[in-house]
Amino acid sequence: MTARRTAALLLLLTVLTSCAEGGPRATEAAPTPSRTPTAPVTDLTDSAWLQLMIPMNEQAVILLELAAEKATGPRLRSWAKGLRDAQALELTTLRKLRDRMGLPDTDVHKGHDMPGMVTAEDLEDARTAEGAAFDRLVVTRILDHLRQSERVSRSQTAAGSRADAKARARALVTARGEQLAVLTALYPGKAADVPEPFA
Repeated sequence: MTARRTAALLLLLTVLTSCAEGGPRATEAAPTPSRTPTAPVTDLTDSAWLQLMIPMNEQAVILLELAAEKATGPRLRSWAKGLRDAQALELTTLRKLRDRMGLPDTDVHKGHDMPGMVTAEDLEDARTAEGAAFDRLVVTRILDHLRQSERVSRSQTAAGSRADAKARARALVTARGEQLAVLTALYPGKAADVPEPFA
């Protein structure tokens, strides 16, 4: 195993086992994904990456759906709708890959606050927030989601072993670069600031 692949594998597995229970970003070992005897997974890294990407996108889509409806400005609403559609399309592809790998459709990270994951608490806050506070929440959470999923997927391209999983990870890295560029162009300030360009 090359030094580059070893470093990428360590990074990916470190992130994938950073489940938080009882506090934000606490670290504990994630459960080993189950496998089916008819379609064995040859690399735990591939399955762990995929079983993180799917719930990350699922949660992001819910937040983007809210943003498409209640963000304060038309630019933010339009951006949220476009990204929501793109993430939903990614989900379709990721779920097909999951089926080919013989993985269960259960969320092994349910109840955990993974880095970059839009949490249940985030969604509850988004449903009650209004105006600039809502916009700020959406921008900060989606920025984190895009950056973290890009980071983990980049590691998967080096550490994974399945050709189809690595190809999907490469496509996701490219998509995240484009999505982050769009968000940065719309909102060049810090995520903690009120997103005036979206007004």
